[in-house]
Amino acid sequence: MNAKHWSLAWAILFASIAQSCWAIGAPDLLDDPLWAQPEIIKKGVILPDDSPVSCPSSVDLRRELALGDAVDVALCNNPQVRAAWAQIKIQAGAVGEARAAYLPTINGSLSRLKNATTYPESSGFPNSYTMGNQLYGSLNWRFFDFGGRAANRESANQLLASAMAGHDAALQKVMTSVVQAYFDVITAKALFEARQQMATLAENTLNTSKRKEMKGAGALSDTLQASTALAKAKLNEARAGGDYQKALGVLKQSMGIAPSTNLQLPLQIERLQQTDIKDLNNWLEEAQERHPAIKQAKAKWESAKAKITAARSDALPTLGGTAYVSQNGYPNQGLSSINQTIVATGLTINFPIFEGFASTYKIRGAQAQAELAEAQLQDTTLQILTDVVKAHADAVTSFGALKASERLLATAQAASESSQRRYDKNVADILEILNVQSALADAQQERIRAIAEYRSSRLRLLANAGILGSIIGVDANGNTPTP
Repeated sequence: MNAKHWSLAWAILFASIAQSCWAIGAPDLLDDPLWAQPEIIKKGVILPDDSPVSCPSSVDLRRELALGDAVDVALCNNPQVRAAWAQIKIQAGAVGEARAAYLPTINGSLSRLKNATTYPESSGFPNSYTMGNQLYGSLNWRFFDFGGRAANRESANQLLASAMAGHDAALQKVMTSVVQAYFDVITAKALFEARQQMATLAENTLNTSKRKEMKGAGALSDTLQASTALAKAKLNEARAGGDYQKALGVLKQSMGIAPSTNLQLPLQIERLQQTDIKDLNNWLEEAQERHPAIKQAKAKWESAKAKITAARSDALPTLGGTAYVSQNGYPNQGLSSINQTIVATGLTINFPIFEGFASTYKIRGAQAQAELAEAQLQDTTLQILTDVVKAHADAVTSFGALKASERLLATAQAASESSQRRYDKNVADILEILNVQSALADAQQERIRAIAEYRSSRLRLLANAGILGSIIGVDANGNTPTP
């Protein structure tokens, strides 16, 4: 065996050892030699508008919790987001495999063998024992296959795009959940504080009624009615407090933190702008272009169409090259009787002649999968656009309710203040002030309800349009930068 052959043999041996080390988990000699990993793997989890998701080792929850911090904590703790991230890595590996099909495959083996040949004593031949090395290396390379590898590569690329869109969809789902829970807590807190104020007001009315009764200016029936109103106000306060604690627990669960964690939430400030609601057609165009579910369904459809080409190419001829070198025989055949080295090269054309019509049904199945994927894309698009239409109508309607509730609350507050002054001066009776206070409580509840409905409808509109990064910019009042 000459030096050239030994060099080739050692190269094959080295490649085989490196591949084996790689397979058993040794540190990768090349992290991504075929550039299959998308940029998102290197950058980390980011939103579609390139906003990074911060995952600090610890978050100081003793300070006032901002919406952006709540979203970051939820995204970093949610298992669905981690699963979608792992799916991207899996599909990146599939892309690498599809690209690897364009490269040759090299295999090698090195054996230390001992041949023993024994004869009967009557034969007169002496037994022989031979010790030697056997080396074998082969190279195979497909040159042409009527687009099969290209179709598999395109399918893998589209499935990777689908996985990335699925990751965006998981982000959207978690973000929508935690933002809604955040708003629900602020709404429940505002309602609880309003009920506390009404209870305080009812208690002041009862004290005033008692003082009048003691002075002979009021009747016992007035005091009893005021006491009943206070009991009802306390009951409403207790129920509102329970709703607030329940909403707080849902927020903690959405964030993935312990239920015993104390959270400090900002006060409600009312600054809502109608300019945030764009024309419906703009929202529909935004959804078709940006919604991750539509992107995911479209990528799956493109992958299914590429699979049709791959299935057809499997039934067509392939052209490849092969080469091998062997010394002292072939694997699993023992040592040759003489030292010899064989080097062979050649071209191979493979003609699939008959496979029992398996390829025909494989192509039909791929075509059916493409039809299914197209139908799912149309269904997903129709469903999302329908949700956008509904959310847009709800947002416009809820904004109109905001104006009406604002006027209602202002009128009820003015009436309550006037009635309280009249009652203090013995001009109004207890029924008047209790009715006015009940109307004020209803007005406060309607105002809080109107704000909650507006926030919820705008959040659904943003989510259905696929606007992920901008949701991070939503403040405690539902205001968001319009993209």
